[in-house]
Amino acid sequence: MKHVFPALLLLFFIIPSAYSQSGGPLQERIQIFSQNAISNIGVIGDTVWVGPLLARNIANEFDWFIPESADSVNDGRGRLFSIALAPDTVVAGLGFNDVIGGESVQTAQGFYLSVDGGESWEFINPPLDDTEANTIPYGGQNISAIPIIVPQQSPPFNVAFRGDAIFAAAWASGIRRSLDFGQTWDRILLPPFELDELTPEGTYDFVFDPRSPSPGSPNAGRYPNGWQNFLGFSTLIDRDGHVWAGTAGGINISENALNAPADSIRWRHIRAGSSRQQMMGNWVIRIRENPSDGSIWLTNWITNPGEGQGLVVTSDKGVTFTRHLQGERINDVNFLGDTIVAAGNSGLFISTDNGNTWIRQPQIRSANSFLKEDAQFRSVAAGNERFWVGSSDGLITTTDYGNTWEIIRVDFPLDGRNQFQDEAPAVSSYAYPNPFSPTQHGIVRIRFRSEQAGQAVIELFDFAMNRIARLDPVALSEPGVYEAAWNGTDENGIRVANGPVFYRVSIPGETINGKLLMLD
Repeated sequence: MKHVFPALLLLFFIIPSAYSQSGGPLQERIQIFSQNAISNIGVIGDTVWVGPLLARNIANEFDWFIPESADSVNDGRGRLFSIALAPDTVVAGLGFNDVIGGESVQTAQGFYLSVDGGESWEFINPPLDDTEANTIPYGGQNISAIPIIVPQQSPPFNVAFRGDAIFAAAWASGIRRSLDFGQTWDRILLPPFELDELTPEGTYDFVFDPRSPSPGSPNAGRYPNGWQNFLGFSTLIDRDGHVWAGTAGGINISENALNAPADSIRWRHIRAGSSRQQMMGNWVIRIRENPSDGSIWLTNWITNPGEGQGLVVTSDKGVTFTRHLQGERINDVNFLGDTIVAAGNSGLFISTDNGNTWIRQPQIRSANSFLKEDAQFRSVAAGNERFWVGSSDGLITTTDYGNTWEIIRVDFPLDGRNQFQDEAPAVSSYAYPNPFSPTQHGIVRIRFRSEQAGQAVIELFDFAMNRIARLDPVALSEPGVYEAAWNGTDENGIRVANGPVFYRVSIPGETINGKLLMLD
């Protein structure tokens, strides 16, 4: 939940926190990931991959590796929607936002596969159905099905693989499985929401249709919510070889889906309930296994009225669950031993005792930067004694379980030349985002360089050059690049009117002038 504060409180709360970042100057990178909103991270050992374009870092090196051969992403419209890793192997699920009838629709693009650590890539088209694929064979029956023939609403939200077997959770396309490393795919049948299991010995009369049933349709009577369990959002292969499939209708667990024929896969289906030993909500968008004890953690979101949200864990393959962080919308979770980090819309939560107690982290700060106070946390990965967390305002990482943080954000160096423009001109200062919308962006950052240690004073002026704000001084501990932040209010805490805003940065021996546009 986004925290809302009165304008006057914003002036005295957010601005001082922004200017306490005086421990050292910023480091400017040329090679780095493409944007600060990071929803997908993959880690194996000391190697981390982040989206939305493909960017790799090894051992927290200064510069990042951008694979030139991944042109469908780095030079095309594709974006990273999911990623799974093994030594030297990357399976990346790709999608993009299509526009249909003026509406943005998340759409499948396919998969990138690499078996050499990302040096080269094979592109795989999304697994769609033939127009006449209106049945799915299962247990000697032909189950009626609606073929998914277009990529819209079928992006691969989650992927998992073991050996040559790949599972993809792809929204309207449900759960898809390949046993030959992406060359061919099966559409995997799941039970309707109302059923507790699906076995090849049973007899079934439902239609495998990911749409809400219209009155009089075959599913409308017995399976009015059946479609919710046909929508794939997450998948996991646990260390025992069991396959977990999270949908908008609960969690499905199979002991044989890893290698059984598609028409013989058995599923146990579990729904949310009112008991404290049940799940809170039916929408499962992330499933993680704690490698230290084999427990399975699931995010729970609300699908239907009366459900709850938070995080649950099971140590008995879904027979019972323990609830955590009730009421929080959790996007991801990961582990290092007994330390658990959960990424949520309203904050970052850390437990150092395997979930017995949780602490919501205060505003994330490093020695020289900070995340916006209302930043949302979207993804977590862990490896080599390091946590990586993706947020709406940058990538953060810690090696001491959250006691201190390093913040990594997209850079446009003042000296010119950046990852998007080799011959970008050098500048003495700039403001970003520009134009700046306080409602949308929260704060605008002003970047500048000082050749001397000392103090920087930043003043802002309206079009008539009347001073509207004087920000708290920035301590310059040594020569280098620094940033200050402004939330769009004047010295009385009142939101500044739309239009040009001029700023002046006074540093030892120099004054730097710049301009930004307020557009709310």
